[in-house]
Amino acid sequence: MLFTSYEFLLFLIVVITAYYSVRKKHQWILLLAASYIFYAIAGPTYLFYIIATTLSTYIASYKINALQEKQSIYIKENKGSLSREERKEYKAIMKKKQRTWLVRCLLFNFGILAVLKYTDFAIANVNSLFSLFGRNKELPFLRFALPLGISFYTFQTMGYIIDVYREKYSYERNVFRLALFISFFPQLIQGPISRFDDLKKTLFEEHSFDAREISFGLQRILWGYFKKLVIADRLLVAVNTIIGSPKEYQGVYVLIGMLFYAIELYCDFTGGIDIVIGIAQVLGIQLEENFIRPYFSKSITEYWRRWHITLGTWFKDYMFYPISVSKPMLDLSKKCRKWFGNGIGKRIPVYIASIIVWFTTGIWHGAAWNFIVWGLLNCLVILISQECSPLYLKFHERFDVADKGWYRLFQIGRTFWLMSFLRTFDCYRDVGTTFRMYATIVTKPNYLELFRGGLMHLGLTPADYIVLILSVTLILIVSLLQRSGSVREKLAARPIWLRYTAYFAIFLAVLLLGAYGVGYDASQFIYSQF
Repeated sequence: MLFTSYEFLLFLIVVITAYYSVRKKHQWILLLAASYIFYAIAGPTYLFYIIATTLSTYIASYKINALQEKQSIYIKENKGSLSREERKEYKAIMKKKQRTWLVRCLLFNFGILAVLKYTDFAIANVNSLFSLFGRNKELPFLRFALPLGISFYTFQTMGYIIDVYREKYSYERNVFRLALFISFFPQLIQGPISRFDDLKKTLFEEHSFDAREISFGLQRILWGYFKKLVIADRLLVAVNTIIGSPKEYQGVYVLIGMLFYAIELYCDFTGGIDIVIGIAQVLGIQLEENFIRPYFSKSITEYWRRWHITLGTWFKDYMFYPISVSKPMLDLSKKCRKWFGNGIGKRIPVYIASIIVWFTTGIWHGAAWNFIVWGLLNCLVILISQECSPLYLKFHERFDVADKGWYRLFQIGRTFWLMSFLRTFDCYRDVGTTFRMYATIVTKPNYLELFRGGLMHLGLTPADYIVLILSVTLILIVSLLQRSGSVREKLAARPIWLRYTAYFAIFLAVLLLGAYGVGYDASQFIYSQF
């Protein structure tokens, strides 16, 4: 059920109406039923996977919590008779048992994700090796259907079990509440990836009808549809035209494709997140922000602190830090300090952890080499930037440009285009083709094509370009205004006639200017494929 479909809008109206009609203590139960209905519509067989994840995580969290409570009770009852070493030994034994349940849960659930998402990728690479060594044998592809949102709900759920193991909070005793946390339908398709201790504060609460919050939620939903239907799906036509014919559209068209795809992806993904957070707000539930004006970033490191924030913090908290401070890494660092000196030795764990995280980030986005190369190139740029940071500081001190407006604009433009170049791997979906397209920017620039009506050959009309220019300008203005606070709050302080004129204008824009009809595709959100 697409977010942009009439069926979803009808589903949403029914859910919201029922949500504020049932007894408040039953609201979360209604959401659970709605979430499973939403998931079953995508494919009834997919329910098996999300139920398997829910039950396996519940059992593991129960066992881990039971061991934690047993340890606490035992130490409390024997506090006077146990020596320090005995307590330490007992805790180590209990921690090992807890870790066993954690590892079982992680292997089972990440195993499901790996088998469904990466089996055919592994088979394709094995077949390539067969061909390389002259063997004609090929393994058949299994072509597993990928359950809706499995990457998102698996990461969210595994974050929960790791937090229980770390004793950040106790496990959820009600398996149905845990099921709602895992399957909450607005965020199931593309996040954000929530933490249990944050989401439970409002997910299971009783909510009264709040006209202000509902109004704010509906405004954000409308804004999300504006980004998606008026901008992203309109630009999709031009992007598909460029990447669909790499032999025809080279040179300057590659740069145009980068620019268009950057805008399309931003409006598609942030538009989807706006819809998700808006739906949750209508229901009285608070979700984490996933974007904070990423295209205003002055470095690639800052960019990744602003883009898909919940995924980045997941990798940081559950992969990067555990790997970089693990005992094997610390031992390796100690040896490297002895062999290569302190400077290199202390960097080794950071380098290795970064490479692992970015390799995983790449393959999380898709089972293909272009995503892996994209992830590793991000890693390379970040590590080089970190190593060059002393040079940047000296440059800033020498020329005193850090606070200059023109220099900040240069940094923003540099970061935007650097990310656009890296993101091209997502467009062509083939590493070799991507590099060849890079080369044509220099070897076959064709810049004069822009003055010969080249933009008119991309499937868009002059009216489409006018709509895009005005719409992107509006997005830019809103983003600038957000730096000093919520635009919805500012609009709420304005006269009622001005507020509703603005709402109605956006509604009409979505209704009349949305990319519908022949030549357009009200497509699923890009990140739903991940």
